[in-house]
Amino acid sequence: MNAVVIGPDDEGLGDALEAAGVDTTHAEGTASREQLLDADAETAELLIVTDSTLATSIPIANEINSQLRVVVYIHDSLPEFARTSAELILDPELMDPETVAEELTA
Repeated sequence: MNAVVIGPDDEGLGDALEAAGVDTTHAEGTASREQLLDADAETAELLIVTDSTLATSIPIANEINSQLRVVVYIHDSLPEFARTSAELILDPELMDPETVAEELTA
């Protein structure tokens, strides 16, 4: 399994996924189309969003790879337009990164 993380990973979900055996890359900057492609979004199975201000990257990532499972792991709310594209929206205060990684790889 492989995942692309967009946004800062202050909670360590990317590290937890790596520890669970997931090949994880990070899209740089604003996670534009080019940056998502550079992070191999076209072959990824998971898109991990850790910053609500990067929600505009979700539809772009879905255009690149319609099979992506989108997981949003943020403290604040996700804009309405992006909610329908997210498979899971989780608050880091309610679920630690190790538990999320375990559930995503089960």
